[in-house]
Amino acid sequence: MKVAISGATGLIGTALRESLAADGIQIIALSRKPSVSQGPQGSPLETLSWDVETGRFDASPLEQVDAVVHLAGEPIAQRWNEARKKAIRESRVKSTKLLVEGLKSLKRRPKVLVSGSAVGFYGDRGDEVLEESSPAGSGFLPETCQAWEHAAMEAMGLGMRTAVVRTGIVLSTRGGALKKMLPPFRLGVGGPVGSGKQWMSWVHIDDIVGAIRHILDKDDLMGAVNGTAPAPATNAEFTRALGRALSRPAFLPAPTFGLKLAFGEMASILLEGQRVVPRKLLDTGYRFRFPELQGALSDVLARKR
Repeated sequence: MKVAISGATGLIGTALRESLAADGIQIIALSRKPSVSQGPQGSPLETLSWDVETGRFDASPLEQVDAVVHLAGEPIAQRWNEARKKAIRESRVKSTKLLVEGLKSLKRRPKVLVSGSAVGFYGDRGDEVLEESSPAGSGFLPETCQAWEHAAMEAMGLGMRTAVVRTGIVLSTRGGALKKMLPPFRLGVGGPVGSGKQWMSWVHIDDIVGAIRHILDKDDLMGAVNGTAPAPATNAEFTRALGRALSRPAFLPAPTFGLKLAFGEMASILLEGQRVVPRKLLDTGYRFRFPELQGALSDVLARKR
């Protein structure tokens, strides 16, 4: 088996590469900078060059792969302005359109495309339990996710099984939200954000990799798939669990006005939440290694995953 991955050096992409390589699966990375791409232990990584900005992409090498996993995208966790928002959206939507156009040009296409998305699709929904059939929210992130998913699902018209993974907060010490949270919590000055009542839909790094591999293997699994653990937590519950895992207090709140002052519009992703359930993964037999938050946090901190 051979799998092509965009965003192969990102947080999820790196973990996915390691998992696939451990099982002897060949990997080709879609990269803007092929010369610096690396495989496990710094070994050279087979790459396919593409340039989303110019639309330069010779997709013909993808005729030799069985599956494509599309994870590329500009980081969301940064202060937003109009230029940043445009980059966040275009890095996802334009890259997905370019990829699907490349796949359309092939004589032999991969069997499956798994594309990234995010629980931001649902917007701020309070205590509502959200499954894959729940409607989209409104605002910048929901609208970006909708456009992103729509671009990916165009591959269905090419005869490719296609899934979009609405990923939650990925628990890993190597990157993402948890890595940014750790310094203040280790100093004992962490705590809930805003009201603390907003829901956080999280997933252990091993389980988001496991979920993607599950989708690759399940011939009848397609469309939207929630990439979250089955037990979302409120922000207050999450911060208490992180404090316990670090043996540190976690009671100093981050006030709403301070977050808006520091992060501007981007503060909405900290102050709003989604209570997401991975119904399709559960119904198709995926068994979570880390279904509960406390165990998941303890594991990533102990193993530095």
